[in-house]
Amino acid sequence: MVNTDTSIKIESESVSVQAHLSIIQNVIQRMASNSAACKTWCITLVSAVLVMIADKGKVEYIYLALFPIVTFAVLDIYYLGLEKAFQNSYNQFISKLHTNTLTTQDLYAVKPVNKGLCLLMKCSISPSISIFYLALSILIFIMKWVVFGFN
Repeated sequence: MVNTDTSIKIESESVSVQAHLSIIQNVIQRMASNSAACKTWCITLVSAVLVMIADKGKVEYIYLALFPIVTFAVLDIYYLGLEKAFQNSYNQFISKLHTNTLTTQDLYAVKPVNKGLCLLMKCSISPSISIFYLALSILIFIMKWVVFGFN
């Protein structure tokens, strides 16, 4: 059996290295786009729910607007976690490339590094997540008080 896990000298200008880096960069960009889409859809749905509730005068349904906030916050945390894990993969690949410890198996493995609960917990307190979704939640309570009073 041939040992394929041996380190070999791979040039950074190699087409395969550049293709690998490009693939990881595209995945990172896709995760960032998905995260932005979560925020866009969340604002759209929450606004629609709040407008319908204000139009009908049904204050008891105002907390239904929290459902899309929680749903999209969880999805956004997941995408941010994947983005960070792929950034770790990218950085690990670059580090191996610079230290000449890159293997051919590293070239053809596009997978997240350190994807786990700990990373997701860090992402949940990220300012891009916590400030956005907390502010949107507070907006619901402010609307309840401004439009419907303190009942």
